[in-house]
Amino acid sequence: MSLVELIAQADERGLAASGLACLDRCVPLLGGDDEILRPVWASLGDGADPGEWGERLEQVRAKLDAVGDGDEAVVLAHRMLRAAPAERSAAAVRVWADACSVAALQIHRLLDTAEDEASSVDSRREGRTEGMSPLVAAELRRQITVLEVLAGHGPAGLRRALEVSVEGRRVLRAVVSRRSRRRGWRSPPA
Repeated sequence: MSLVELIAQADERGLAASGLACLDRCVPLLGGDDEILRPVWASLGDGADPGEWGERLEQVRAKLDAVGDGDEAVVLAHRMLRAAPAERSAAAVRVWADACSVAALQIHRLLDTAEDEASSVDSRREGRTEGMSPLVAAELRRQITVLEVLAGHGPAGLRRALEVSVEGRRVLRAVVSRRSRRRGWRSPPA
């Protein structure tokens, strides 16, 4: 099943986790530490008060939502954070998860040193993967894994979704670090 199909079939929790996972993997561009989104993840668990999602997002925004340095990847990451819906309704998180999916793939495409042969990330999301760059391919796999785990295991899949995100965040942090050394680009402080 393509990423587009998985997003179309996901429930509210799956969509919220999908968008959050994309944002979490891009935290190195926002200057956040590895634990910054942990409280928002906790708001997706069983028994969490529905209002916790919005409150915890606002706390994260207060810590991370700066303008950025104009670098396109940083700007896209900040847009993901700003666009996160305060209310965790299925309609709102569906739009956000879809936008986060596109933004995260585009960020990985911008940061990849290998060329991606597709004209846009949309074809990747629809399942056309020929000539894909390694960083984009890995991000696409992570997005698919998060949605499949949550569809198959519901709230019990949150731990695995978080693990997938942590792995992706480490990869992106290394890429950002290499890029900053190579280009003299200043990465945000962690």
